[in-house]
Amino acid sequence: MSFLRTLVSPRGAVFLLLVLLLIAVMIMNPNFAEPGQLMRFIQRVAPIAIVAIGQYFVIVAGEFDLSQGSLITAQVIIAGNLVGNDDAKTVPVLLLMLAFGILVGLANGILTTLLKVPSFIVTLGMMLALLGGAMWWTGGAATGNPADSFRQIGRGGIRDVPVLDFIPWSSLILIGWLALAIWVTKRPLGKLLIAIGDNARSVDYAGGRRAWVTTQAFVISSVSATLSAVLLVGYAGVHPSVGQGYEFISITAVVLGGVVLGGGRGWVVAAVAGAFVLEALFMLLNILGVPSTLRDAVQGVIIIAAVAYSAVAFRARRRNGPAAPSSPDQGKEPDPSPDDPARQSATPALATEGATQIRGEQ
Repeated sequence: MSFLRTLVSPRGAVFLLLVLLLIAVMIMNPNFAEPGQLMRFIQRVAPIAIVAIGQYFVIVAGEFDLSQGSLITAQVIIAGNLVGNDDAKTVPVLLLMLAFGILVGLANGILTTLLKVPSFIVTLGMMLALLGGAMWWTGGAATGNPADSFRQIGRGGIRDVPVLDFIPWSSLILIGWLALAIWVTKRPLGKLLIAIGDNARSVDYAGGRRAWVTTQAFVISSVSATLSAVLLVGYAGVHPSVGQGYEFISITAVVLGGVVLGGGRGWVVAAVAGAFVLEALFMLLNILGVPSTLRDAVQGVIIIAAVAYSAVAFRARRRNGPAAPSSPDQGKEPDPSPDDPARQSATPALATEGATQIRGEQ
């Protein structure tokens, strides 16, 4: 019985939905069940899932990152124009892209936390700045052609594998990035991000460095976008529209995974599953002949429905079970009264580490 409750919960429903969609796709297109086709499906989803992992860390802390798509575009343009046909430039350009991604994440985090500018505004401004720079550099047209060694990161893989036939590098990178993300969620950083999203003031009282922790979430998000851009250079080519809409796709995937907008609750694995659900859904719509122009409309409906379902399920749990520790305003600025239960809502996330250890490890 508890398994069924978990399966229909906001966290578990995404996995049930994924299974149903994959079955529907296999019925409509039996060739999809072949191992090689499934691996190609994973290859297509990997860039989206990696971006969703980065967005998860930002949203679970109660913020947004709208600059991911434009950062992907900028990084693709950087790779396309700086690598050229010289294989020797692959590693230096990769390091440059990583440094640029970290710089963008730091800028987003510092402006949000130290200057108290809402992350929605900060990352919206960064999105426009990066997109404008990319358009100015390219003139709005496809430009650059990186060396094949660079493009193989996104399009290559291990071939002639028994049963699977082909294992894309992108799938291995996704597995590694997800494993690292799971590890981070078990560390003080991951626990603090959830605590900040749940009740930011409680983290301050416990001695956590909220500004630096939140900034790290933005850095993870930007590095995720950079990694996704590296894969897209090989898979989608070099064009100013490559990263278009990825910020909204990642938010949709995270919401589908049951992560609460406003922060405080969520599971990174479910966010990745949300990315797979989106790709499977759009694939099914293509098979059914639904116009691609309706894609944005479908995505908007998914966000509204997922958020509404999550809210209804959460209220039902509060009525039928013990009160879950949460802040009434999703961790923005609760009443600092020492007797206020909201002030103590982040305590479970911090108790296992202690304030002293948090200071030492952050």
